[in-house]
Amino acid sequence: MCDWSELDRDLLVLVVKRINLIEDYLSFGTVCKSWHSVATKDNFNSDLPRVPWLMLAEEEDDDTCRKFFSLENGMILKKSIPGARGKRCVESLGWLITVRIGQNEISLLHPFSGVEIQLPDQILYPLDNNKYNRPVTFSPAISIHKAVLSANPSHTSDYILMIIEGDFSFLSLWRPGDLSWTRLPAYNGRISDVVYFNGKFYAVDHSGCIKVWDVSGSKLGESHTVAQLNPCIDDLYYILESQGSLFVVVQQFVGLWYDRDEIPLSLILGGDDEEGTISNTYRTKTFLVCKIDLDACKATPTKDLGDRALFLGPNASISVQATQFLGIKPNHIYFTDNCLSAYLRFEGGCGLDMGVFNLADESIQPHYDGVSLSRVCPPIWVTPNPC
Repeated sequence: MCDWSELDRDLLVLVVKRINLIEDYLSFGTVCKSWHSVATKDNFNSDLPRVPWLMLAEEEDDDTCRKFFSLENGMILKKSIPGARGKRCVESLGWLITVRIGQNEISLLHPFSGVEIQLPDQILYPLDNNKYNRPVTFSPAISIHKAVLSANPSHTSDYILMIIEGDFSFLSLWRPGDLSWTRLPAYNGRISDVVYFNGKFYAVDHSGCIKVWDVSGSKLGESHTVAQLNPCIDDLYYILESQGSLFVVVQQFVGLWYDRDEIPLSLILGGDDEEGTISNTYRTKTFLVCKIDLDACKATPTKDLGDRALFLGPNASISVQATQFLGIKPNHIYFTDNCLSAYLRFEGGCGLDMGVFNLADESIQPHYDGVSLSRVCPPIWVTPNPC
């Protein structure tokens, strides 16, 4: 009988080319060296659409590995990612953008292949009438809020990486070959989210103002206002493309009062009242969705996403066709904890405010039954793609 590790290479190639599920592909490559040698992206149908996995928070007893939860089958895949150890991670097109808190180091990291692209250190910016310069990571605020790739680095070297960074949520970009980051001309709004759409970057700020930048040329132009939503204090705004149109999603929160016997103080930090309860926490109340008409410069509320499901959080906001995947519900919003200002404030970290929002009846159900908390990198959505 032939040893499974000595199977003919051509036969192994035929087998791996029939694999559709990314988790099966990743498992195939871990069997032995000969199987790993044929588990390349050229032998895998990487063009198939993928539903994001939930990358869980780093665990103290195994901080070089991360666990990924699949919504389709409920399975958890464990993967060694030493490059993400102790780092803040955001995601775009299956790549992690990592930054170590307290340092300027930032990189692009592919979580499943280990390929890493070193990026220039984060830039300095002036404060207090140019009296001081400090790195964006100087304050306890999370330095990288979001990151968006214009194209997948696995497929091309012609791409732009745009990040929202710093205490004041500036936009900065980097192209392969650049020795430093380029800051986009600032304006008064603080950027909440950004998307690459039809060759331009569109952003929404914390007041609901939608701006567009054309960065295709060598000289960066000023932003132009596309539309203005009614601003709401303390709401989070997301912007994304879905079925060829631009959408803005507004996430609204409510505060909660937790009983000390139900939630330990190690998980929720806040002020104790006279009855011994703990305050200063939050949860998602609802989402509002608006379709953006770029020609008319207006936003139209909608409660019908059709066959689409949205995935929101510190990742690049995305839309998928729900009926292509088992267990994914159409007209639902899958969200992770994205209250950045609370990450370092709560001793046990964040990650409790996650769930699935039904846009039709405004109900919220859990999508992950476990508890996964972190002060640096709570769970985020990662689209599983081979490099």
